[in-house]
Amino acid sequence: MGVVSVRRAVILLLTAKASCVADGDGLLHSARHELPVPSVVRLNRYVRVPYRPQVTLTRRAVFARDGGRCAYCRGPAETIDHVHPRSRGGRHVWENVVAACARCNHAKGSRTLAELGWTPHVVPAAPRGVAWRVLGHRASDPRWADWVETSQTAHAGVDERAA
Repeated sequence: MGVVSVRRAVILLLTAKASCVADGDGLLHSARHELPVPSVVRLNRYVRVPYRPQVTLTRRAVFARDGGRCAYCRGPAETIDHVHPRSRGGRHVWENVVAACARCNHAKGSRTLAELGWTPHVVPAAPRGVAWRVLGHRASDPRWADWVETSQTAHAGVDERAA
């Protein structure tokens, strides 16, 4: 499974490399053809895609995992913060990175949570599930529900895993 642009999906359909499973909204017009916008396509021949065991750690993915909220005050997140500061040996990994508002990030600085007496609202962890491997940080189209199983925590934050 994968997510491709409408342009790529249409090219796959026109070259007979895929067939349309579900139509989206609207029509695409050319000089000779009128084609419904595809929402879900199926390849006619299986193409092996390399398995990616983990979701790539990006700023956008951290915001998606944390629901766009600061891990410390639950306000709107604007930056990312390393829970254990990199200046003190913290690594840039899923388990050490959270979304944070600028105010909390500045107040925390290069100190640890123990030094500040802070308790984060979320426990940072790598995102899990098929939806993250297929969609990454993208939001799932509701019409894909029959083909992609998404969980509430996949894109709504990690409040359920909070300590």
